[in-house]
Amino acid sequence: MDSSTLHSIGLVLVMAVVSYLLRAFPFLVFSGKQTPKFVLYLGKVLPYAIIAMLVVYCVKDISFTAVKNFLPYIISGGLVVLLHVWKRNTLLSIVAGTLSYMALVQFVF
Repeated sequence: MDSSTLHSIGLVLVMAVVSYLLRAFPFLVFSGKQTPKFVLYLGKVLPYAIIAMLVVYCVKDISFTAVKNFLPYIISGGLVVLLHVWKRNTLLSIVAGTLSYMALVQFVF
């Protein structure tokens, strides 16, 4: 193997170890102890806060100068909300929203 391949493998291994340790950290720190209420609170509110940040980031550059610039976002976003309220399946909502956005941008607008 050449050095660039070994470098890539090393990077992937380091990222895997760091990801594993980040996920294992709370279990290692709080094993055998009562989990602090603040940590439980963060576990409940952070997923919603992160999703809200991602939504804001995705729609921050929408231009309302022409219908073709914002209507695919509105339609796809509405589809995501409706599917999630109806089916409560995050993966289905995300995949359907992404596919509808791409289809609208490529074939309709």
